This record gives sequence, C-alpha cells and structure tokens, in this order.
Amino acid sequence: MSRSTPKSDNPFYDASLNARHFRAKAFKLFTLSSIVFAISFLLFFLGDMVYKGLPDFQQAYIKIDVSYSEKSLASIRQAVDKKYRRVVSRSWLRGIPRQVEANPELMNTTQTRWVLLNHQVDQYLKGHYYKVKAKNIKLIDAMQKEGKVELQFNEIFFTHGDSKIPENSGFKSAIIGSILTLLVMMVVAFPLGVMTAVYLEEFAPDNRWTQLIEININNLAAIPSILFGLLGLAVFITLFGMPRSSPLVGGLTLALMTLPVIIVSARAALRSVPDNIRQAGYGLGLTKIQVVQDHVLPLAFPGIMTGSIIGLAHAMGETAPLIIIGMIAFIPDTPTSIFEAATVMPAQLFTWAGMPERAYVERTAAGIMVLISVLITMNTFAIYLRKKFEVKW
Repeated sequence: MSRSTPKSDNPFYDASLNARHFRAKAFKLFTLSSIVFAISFLLFFLGDMVYKGLPDFQQAYIKIDVSYSEKSLASIRQAVDKKYRRVVSRSWLRGIPRQVEANPELMNTTQTRWVLLNHQVDQYLKGHYYKVKAKNIKLIDAMQKEGKVELQFNEIFFTHGDSKIPENSGFKSAIIGSILTLLVMMVVAFPLGVMTAVYLEEFAPDNRWTQLIEININNLAAIPSILFGLLGLAVFITLFGMPRSSPLVGGLTLALMTLPVIIVSARAALRSVPDNIRQAGYGLGLTKIQVVQDHVLPLAFPGIMTGSIIGLAHAMGETAPLIIIGMIAFIPDTPTSIFEAATVMPAQLFTWAGMPERAYVERTAAGIMVLISVLITMNTFAIYLRKKFEVKW
C-alpha cells in the first residue's frame, strides 16, 4: 500500500484553494441570507397589513328605534333616543333626510334600524384604542349581550368616497378615479409607445439622430417620477388650461411617465422575432410595412402586452406625480367623467395615513390590501399572457 503524497510535496497543490472554497461558501451563505431576509421582511409587511386591515372589513352597528318626523328632520339628533346620541355616527343621522326623500312613506313613523356606530365605539368593539365614556361602554356591552350590537360587513368601504368622519369614509371614489386615470393613460401611452418602438426598431436608419432618441428614451425611464408631475403641471394645467385634479391630466401625466417603459419593452419584443420571418416575407414579395404589420407585430404582441401591463401596474402605484397635479385633494364624490375632480388609490392612502384617528389606520391597511391585490392580479395576468402566447424559436 503506497503512501499518499503530502500536500506540501504535491506540485499541483494550490495553497489558496482552501481560502477560495471558504470565500465561495461564505458568498453562497450571504446570498441565501439576503433572500431569507427579503422574504421575511415581505412576509412581515404583508402580515402586518392583513392584521391591521382585516378588521376594517367589518363595521359596528346598533339596532335601535329611529323616529322619522318633522322634529327629527329639523334636528337630526332628535331621531334617536338621547342615550344613543353619543355612540351613533353623525354621518348616519345626516342621511335621514335623504332616506325620507327616497322613501316618503317613512315620514311620521318609527322604524327599528341597524344604525352605524361612531368610530370610537367601533374601535372599542374591535379591541383597539378608543375614547368612550364608561356609561356608554356599559350601554354598548348591555346591548351587545342582547344581540343588538354587532360587527357587520363594511359595505361603506366599497360604496362611499372619502369623508372627514372615519366610519363613513370609503375607497370607491379612489378606485373609480384610478380606473379613469389608467384608461386615459393606456389610450395615450400604448399606441404611441408601440408605434414609436416599431419605427425605431424596423424603419429608422441607424444614425446619430436615432441614437440620440434611444439614449433619451432610456434616460427618461430612469428619472424620478415627480419630475413628470412637474412637467404635467407646467404643460397640461398651466399651458393648456386642463382641469386640475382630473383623471384627464393624471392619465396624460402617467402616460408621459410610462411611455419609455412601453417603448423599451416593445422594442425588446420586436427584437426577439427572428430575422428569418422578415426575410421569408420579403422573399414572397411583401413590402416592409406588410411584413411588420402582418407577421412581426403579431408575433411580438404578447411581449408588448406583457411590458404594457407591467408599466400599467407601475403607474397605478405612483403617488408623487399625481400629488403635484392636485389629485390628492379631498374628493368625497365619485367622478363620472375624466374631466371631474378625482383622486387615486395611492393618493387616498397617503391622505388616510396622515389622519390622526385610529380608525384611519385600519382604512389605510385595508386600502393597501386592495391595491396590492390589484397589482398582483395585473402582474399575474401579464405572466399568464407571456406563458400562453410565448413563441420559442
């Protein structure tokens, strides 16, 4: 049996080999630790949002008698018994005249209704910080045992706009405003971005002018989004006099911001189509426009759609440029056109996050859950389109 050659006597032995192996293991451990840290932080963030936001999908109500009379219409506080006035929401009482207007048969009657409680009582029932007097807590506890106080589904969150009264504030106006703004953005940015990409990739000559355009497009994709807000304020509002805080201005501003992303992604999709497709079309006698329109563009369209949806999702989460053009204003009513004042979901969340009442913490977290759900849905749809229509060469 032969003896093994000592490492020091081996001419091929590298003394730094152990050190290199150690550095490789350390680097691998560092990368794994970074991934674990990132996932842990994400799970902590999502868990915190769910923990704070889920209670907001329930709202406190009390079952009491409501009097509809001339006296209660003149003074809405007279509509309910005196002992309930400190716990019932002012916003619900203010809606009594509208209830009578919608249902005249309610006049001069007393109805047993589920009435919205104020946000302090709501927080008490959810086990959070509250400011409720002891006698009112005693009243609420007694009626809860009787089944006349309970937490019901918070439909106000999805059917109302913003409000200075926490329990009456909702997300509807922000959702509709976001939809209108993104519709304007896509109508403007998508065709312009795709046509620009087609021209630069298929028709433009390779000269200094087109190279300068490409450099500027890449630079525009990297500048801070708030600068696009300043540009929108200067051009669309100051120069052209468009209505401030409207989805029209917001959509055009986001279109400017999203155009570089759409152009770059569309060019990458067009570039992925093999030249054999183009050469085959030319061989059959097709013109360049026919080749691009009937062959190259359809094959690149799934990639173009994927990039556009990702750009749309990115624009949906933007707040800074929309703050500059005034879309952070207090908007209680739902906009019905792109010319009316509106707000968007990120701006609404920014407003709620600065409110002092504890109930707005729940509203903010619930709104973040809705926004994240929409963004995840859009990104999932983009991945689905890419996988379904992807052509491998």
